[in-house]
Amino acid sequence: MTFTLDPQLAAVIGPFLAAVPAVEPPPAGDWKTRRMNIEAALAQMIAALPAPEGVATTDHEINAHDGATIALRWYTARTSVPGPAVLYFHGGGMILGSVGLYDPWVARYVSATGVPMLSVEYRLAPEHPHPTPVEDCYAALRWLADHAVELGVDPARIAVMGDSGGGGLAAAVALLARDRGGPALAQQILIYPMLDDRNTTPDPAIAPFAGWNHDDNITGWGALLGTARGGPDVSPYAAPARADDLTGLPPAYVEVGELDIFRDESIEYARRLSVAGVSIELHVHPGAPHGFDALGPETDVGRRATADRVRVLTGL
Repeated sequence: MTFTLDPQLAAVIGPFLAAVPAVEPPPAGDWKTRRMNIEAALAQMIAALPAPEGVATTDHEINAHDGATIALRWYTARTSVPGPAVLYFHGGGMILGSVGLYDPWVARYVSATGVPMLSVEYRLAPEHPHPTPVEDCYAALRWLADHAVELGVDPARIAVMGDSGGGGLAAAVALLARDRGGPALAQQILIYPMLDDRNTTPDPAIAPFAGWNHDDNITGWGALLGTARGGPDVSPYAAPARADDLTGLPPAYVEVGELDIFRDESIEYARRLSVAGVSIELHVHPGAPHGFDALGPETDVGRRATADRVRVLTGL
């Protein structure tokens, strides 16, 4: 079978790649080079985004499970009204990214929906392997639930949302919240989520389009899990695809591109959620690679994806 990149995305990605200096891809395991290169590319994409208007931010600090201090950023729009809120976990394959880097994307969601969001500066692997990232994210959920009244948030209408590695963390926090008896979640919004540490064998049909490839995936999971990666003892709170029981989880919105190495694990997770009695909405975008919405926000597929996410957020 032969896949084809969406023509509008191809028209956008070609010039972008031509402007990026040609460098030898780093070997699997080199997280430092990946962090530097990918964060530089993300910053370049951000520079092309129009800044949303009418969004205010307030920074907070909380204590994590181990006593460390982590930062949170609370986003509100002029149109925000008391009601739902979203806890957002940025992407980066567990090894890169930050609240500041993702600031424009989160602000755009808030501007488009009026739904306030709390973005989490969770600590990154390999400096902070599992369980630190997910525990940081769960601590942020507890803080949001505990401060819901003063923030004008209905504690019964809190959702978790993330993309890529952040999507995996959102799924993991949903599992933790269920297993620890709360805080209750209204929705989990998983954007091309990173769910399964066993996904390390390249698919030749997808490999030519993979912006996040299997060497990257081996690096990210290895940084998070060390020698446990791919073995029998990986926690579902690190790799949610490992969870045996998906009952009792909040409704899920799952979205992935056809040319994303996370495609099959996302589809399978959505299928298993549905079998477990969890309401799911699944989107697989033809001709779309990982991060397609960041690469081509004004393409038809980018607009469709954004419109669906806005619909889900405003429906919380």
